[in-house]
Amino acid sequence: RADRDVVLPAVQQDWRALRFASEAMGSDREVFLAAVQHHGSTLYCAGEALRQDREVVRAAVRQSGRALEFAAEELQKDRELVLEAVRQDGLALQFAAEALQADREVVLEAVTLAGRALLFADERLRADPGVVLAAVR
Repeated sequence: RADRDVVLPAVQQDWRALRFASEAMGSDREVFLAAVQHHGSTLYCAGEALRQDREVVRAAVRQSGRALEFAAEELQKDRELVLEAVRQDGLALQFAAEALQADREVVLEAVTLAGRALLFADERLRADPGVVLAAVR
């Protein structure tokens, strides 16, 4: 449970092994990185330091865009990370900072993949004919 040499290969094989690891292993960056690469939403049980870790969050949103929900607020404002998240799952737009919900490029990426993401776009963009057209295609 607390042996990194046992826990890391187990998590690389199956992210759910993380729940059997000691609490110390759950805050181990390398172990957690392995877990989110297989199941991005595992980020929900990360400590604050890991939720602020750009590399860990990037790995999580590449696997599951909606893992953006569990990222530190500062990273929900990171345009590059948000773009990665909405390219993986358009509905991740709901977890982006308001400023990015008003960013036309970010919103277009999101609604092109998932038309329902329009619900999370800034009001101005919900009235933009180009954005609406992209959402209904």
